[in-house]
Amino acid sequence: MRALHVITGLGVGGAEQQLRLLLRHLPVRCDVVTLTNPGAVAEGLRADGVRVRDLGMRSNRDLGAVPRLARLIRRGSYDLVHTHLYRACVYGRIAARLAGTTVVATEHSLGREEIEGRPLTRGTRELYLRTERLGAATVAVSDTVAGRLRDWGVPAARIHTVPNGIDVADFRFDGARRRATRALLQLPEAAFVVGGVGRLVPGKRFDLLIRAVAALPGAWLVLAGDGPEAVPLRALAARLGVTGRVRFLGECGTTGAAPDIPAVLSGIDAFVSVSREESFGLAVVEALAAGLPVLHAACPAIEDLPAGRVPGATRIGPASGTTDPTSELTGALCRLMRSGARRLPPPAAVDRYDIRLSSRRLMDVYAQAVGTATVSPTERAKP
Repeated sequence: MRALHVITGLGVGGAEQQLRLLLRHLPVRCDVVTLTNPGAVAEGLRADGVRVRDLGMRSNRDLGAVPRLARLIRRGSYDLVHTHLYRACVYGRIAARLAGTTVVATEHSLGREEIEGRPLTRGTRELYLRTERLGAATVAVSDTVAGRLRDWGVPAARIHTVPNGIDVADFRFDGARRRATRALLQLPEAAFVVGGVGRLVPGKRFDLLIRAVAALPGAWLVLAGDGPEAVPLRALAARLGVTGRVRFLGECGTTGAAPDIPAVLSGIDAFVSVSREESFGLAVVEALAAGLPVLHAACPAIEDLPAGRVPGATRIGPASGTTDPTSELTGALCRLMRSGARRLPPPAAVDRYDIRLSSRRLMDVYAQAVGTATVSPTERAKP
């Protein structure tokens, strides 16, 4: 089997990095096309031996991208097209249909009120549903997202849940890595350090972390990620007088200037995710794999599991009935700080999200989509 993955962009983001990790484990020959922005993840894919092409889409209304993509699909003689992220799903499904190729789409970022951080509108939903019918299957990254798709009107038989995955061993706690990370970031060895990971956008509510740490003398904060809120968040830290206790790392793992995410997680004592909404919550799963106590708001990766399956994870926010999220977060962190937060054994539930299991589940979707009982593993395509 030969597959073409089509994605909106390849800057550093959750869906983009999940695609790179997945391609390391899919036993089929894969190429990648990005509609725009061949950023750091494109460089990483090429380093992994994956052929990456930039379609050069000039705007959301660059309709010429459809025939360009259809020609590329035909020339590549692909057995399957797999699309990722909203714009790529819309354009990719149409192009694959024109090329006569089976298409599967993964829905990475569908929230209750937003998709990929943008407000859901009637037009957005209608365009999504009209093009969804052109595909053979839609993959949801969590049961929560699968439920949202059904609520939208996508037939249940077309929806397959394939959770996001991580390479669990990469996040195993390492004491030497902890010491090296703290030294690199100039964090006191005995300090209580809180961490947050993700795009610096309003929906992630990293301002709550800064306010909570400001209210806890002696606590430090490490934020890994970049985005449009970087400047306002730095300004907030300055106004609250905690610039010296907050480390803004930018995009991690793309250059040698900052530690990668496993190193960051080894270097901190507690992990917080207070996103307004999530479609999965990959950073939370990574933190649990690192043995960290976790405070989280929206996180389908945990919420979709039976109660009590994830010791060490505490839900905060609207579900707990609290009207003051900053006060609740501050209190929860204060209790962790006083108790001397320690490493925990990674919960068994983490194994549910092993990338190898996700790969096998996706292969079952591929086999069903192309109408075969099994798909034989082959060597990944070389550039």
